[in-house]
Amino acid sequence: MREGIHPKFEKTTITCACGNVIETASTKKDIKVEICSACHPFFTGTKSRIVEKGGRVERFKKRYGM
Repeated sequence: MREGIHPKFEKTTITCACGNVIETASTKKDIKVEICSACHPFFTGTKSRIVEKGGRVERFKKRYGM
């Protein structure tokens, strides 16, 4: 590797809006995110998309007179 062109890689914390704190290494310091693996529906197993799809089907049927 060439000297002097790479950013400094150091320990940092990632803080989610839900309060979850993850310690990792990054080139940035103290990262704040809105959603993480502790609160994302894909990882938690909540099925909120099914409710959204129901509305889409009803709109389709209403629009095309089915």
